[in-house]
Amino acid sequence: MRDGGVSDDMVDIFVVGGGVNGCGVARDAVGRGYSVRLAEMSDLASGTSSRATKLIHGGLRYLEYYEFRLVREALTEREIVWRNAPHIVHPLRFVLPYAEGQRPAWMLRAGLFLYDHIGGREKLPPTRTLDLTHNVAGAPLKPGFTKGFEYSDCWVDDARLVVLNARDAADRGAIVETRCEVTSARAEGGVWRIVLRDRTSGAVREAGARLLVNAAGPWVDKVLEGPLAHREPHRVRLVQGSHIVVPKLYDHDRCYIFQNADNRIVFAIPYEDAFTLIGTTDRDYRGDPGAVAITGEETAYLCTAANEYFTAQITPSDVVWAYSGVRPLYDDHATAAQEATRDYVIEDERIEGAPLLNIFGGKITTYRKLAEAMLEKIGACLGPRGGPWTAAAPLPGGDIPDGDIEKFIATLRTAKPFLSAPQARRLGKSYGARVYEFLGAAKSAEDLGRDFGAGLTEAEVDYLVAREWARSAEDILWRRTKLGLHGAASSAPDIEAHIAKKRLEAGIA
Repeated sequence: MRDGGVSDDMVDIFVVGGGVNGCGVARDAVGRGYSVRLAEMSDLASGTSSRATKLIHGGLRYLEYYEFRLVREALTEREIVWRNAPHIVHPLRFVLPYAEGQRPAWMLRAGLFLYDHIGGREKLPPTRTLDLTHNVAGAPLKPGFTKGFEYSDCWVDDARLVVLNARDAADRGAIVETRCEVTSARAEGGVWRIVLRDRTSGAVREAGARLLVNAAGPWVDKVLEGPLAHREPHRVRLVQGSHIVVPKLYDHDRCYIFQNADNRIVFAIPYEDAFTLIGTTDRDYRGDPGAVAITGEETAYLCTAANEYFTAQITPSDVVWAYSGVRPLYDDHATAAQEATRDYVIEDERIEGAPLLNIFGGKITTYRKLAEAMLEKIGACLGPRGGPWTAAAPLPGGDIPDGDIEKFIATLRTAKPFLSAPQARRLGKSYGARVYEFLGAAKSAEDLGRDFGAGLTEAEVDYLVAREWARSAEDILWRRTKLGLHGAASSAPDIEAHIAKKRLEAGIA
């Protein structure tokens, strides 16, 4: 699927991979005046970028591994990303119960002091100590937990973060193509000739670029070995992380970070109003990243970890949904998977005079800074154009008055009184100011067309297909929204039929 107005023949920058790093680089680059094309072999955010714990956070545990630069950068980025996308990012308070036999209280206090002060925190509230015997945060916990610490981080709808970066890149002139696989890339005369295959139609075509960015995530080494026929020692360590979703275990809005006996940590986070998200695991992975799935061992591990702290006990039979992703970490030869660095590394090289930039590692919180670092290298190769700009630029829909999402939702309900309160909240927190692009002149629920369940209407589906590259029910139910959790999954065949009809009417294969 094509979007944008750049020539098919030759662009400045070709990006392989439609995850958060690839889309972030494409957005930053096109905003500086480079011509850009991005190809994703599946759906946007269909890999690692939609399978995280969904946090914009500094990474408290990274302090133990002396990753001070990464933590400082990530802590600074929290409020920047929140400010630029207040519809899909919101602040959270995390409760860290103190447990005998785990990290000592003085270490926790010292770590949280650093966490509060090294990252330029402005709007987020500071750490405080809790008496769990009298605070609501202690109610869901077993009686033995009497003391805890509470600190701030942020939540993000990770898949939507990726799509909004792609949408902004396309709005600024980039070509963004999904279901489009790079089958080969060869350097000729100092430029890249790239062969693309449409994975839906099978059509093959060629594109050119002055510089190639390999942002393929878990497939970064595969791109080097396959399409580029450029064999180098593996530099990426694949680490599997899995999460489970269970009916909500408590009623308040705070999150928990639990210490485990194996020195790992597990989060428990309110999710989609009716659920609790529990994760994550860390285990080395050596299979196909596209085939990763949670194991029974991981499910049992997460249940056991939660059961050590919560009064309400869970078993694998309570899991209503689970997902698993592969983190493409830079291989720093750490002994344990949880100790491998989460920092990003950008390696640059030239093949027959054509510049190639490879991205290894990284985390969703620092995607914007990674893009800025990448643009410095791109400028060195192609000549600089413009300067950093994304820190003060709202993502699509993020330009709401004062960044106040609650006030925006209230205004939305006034403007469209036929929306139920839950529907208005979901739409406002998903699309922000751009919700009016598909609500348009609608004066009643009927004007939005068929309801496929859980408030998903034809108008929303049509918008997601036309403006957000959705091509299947899975794209819509599990990435653009999470309505698959709320009863809309049974309508998947009807959604598929509707998408096929619209594409046929538009003359798209």
